[in-house]
Amino acid sequence: MLIYKFNSIIFGILIFTPFINSHLLEGIYCGKENCYDVLGVTRDATRNEISKNYRQLARKHHPDTHKTDEAKRENEEIFKKIATAYEILRDDESRTDYDYMLDNPDQYYLHYYRYYRKRVAPKVDVRLVIFVTVSIISIVQYLSAKQRYESAINYFMSVPKYRNKAMEMLHQQQSSGNNNNKNKGRNKLSKAEQKLETEKEIRKIIIENMDIQGSYAKPEIVDILFIQIIIFPYTFVKYLIWYFSWIWNYTILGKEYGREEKLYIIRKFMKMGHYQFNAIENEKKEEFLYRKLWIKENYKEWKHEQEEEMKKQMADNPRYKAYRRYMKNHGPGRMTFED
Repeated sequence: MLIYKFNSIIFGILIFTPFINSHLLEGIYCGKENCYDVLGVTRDATRNEISKNYRQLARKHHPDTHKTDEAKRENEEIFKKIATAYEILRDDESRTDYDYMLDNPDQYYLHYYRYYRKRVAPKVDVRLVIFVTVSIISIVQYLSAKQRYESAINYFMSVPKYRNKAMEMLHQQQSSGNNNNKNKGRNKLSKAEQKLETEKEIRKIIIENMDIQGSYAKPEIVDILFIQIIIFPYTFVKYLIWYFSWIWNYTILGKEYGREEKLYIIRKFMKMGHYQFNAIENEKKEEFLYRKLWIKENYKEWKHEQEEEMKKQMADNPRYKAYRRYMKNHGPGRMTFED
């Protein structure tokens, strides 16, 4: 009977020994070995005790402390396990995740997720990424606006109407008494240098006197994304004040619209942005006001007239006539190399 019981105990040990560390998962943390056992500490060990044991084991098993190649290879594997165990147990968050795995072995999917979440996640602070991204966008935004403004200035310099006006203003300045000394200095320059100096002065006059609106306007630092984010609270409060002021004055009290308010309503009817609407010539805006387009019925009538005018212009356009003939003869589904 005793022999039977002894054999049963031995059989149980042999059967269940492979499953004692079954809660340890291959490929994460210390694999099938317990990190605490690798460092020779208990789960209650403090950080100082873990560091102390790690230093002792590292000195003992470091490959450089052994002479033969075989001993170096053996201790190199042991040293890697020691370093991995120390890396996990010295960090409070990693140690908490590891202890949770030891206490909850059945949640292996969660353990894999927790392990790889930290290792796959980017090491850079998200706030730094956002700061750098916004800064790059702001720089590109400012440089693009500056390039558009420069192209607008170059265009005005090439248009005879504006160039002649600038030349006229330049001659007036040169003929004034304040520029006598400057004119004497100009006479000492070569013709090429005088021409270059004249171009610079024409450009300066155009910049000072041209009021360019819309997307080609002179870039302002306050318009870039970075500054807009900083002043967003101020902008939002300002918008709320304007919005409630509009409701109070024109909806509740029924006051008459001023010039800016009328143009704002017209712009909303046209579904134009602020810069796009500002690029419209003042004569055209005066026409909008004369036609009273802030009144919806007047705007619809004006829009219908514009559409009819556009249809008439397209009907007289030779290219559009050719397109209509093509669509009539072949239809939209036919396309050849000749077409």
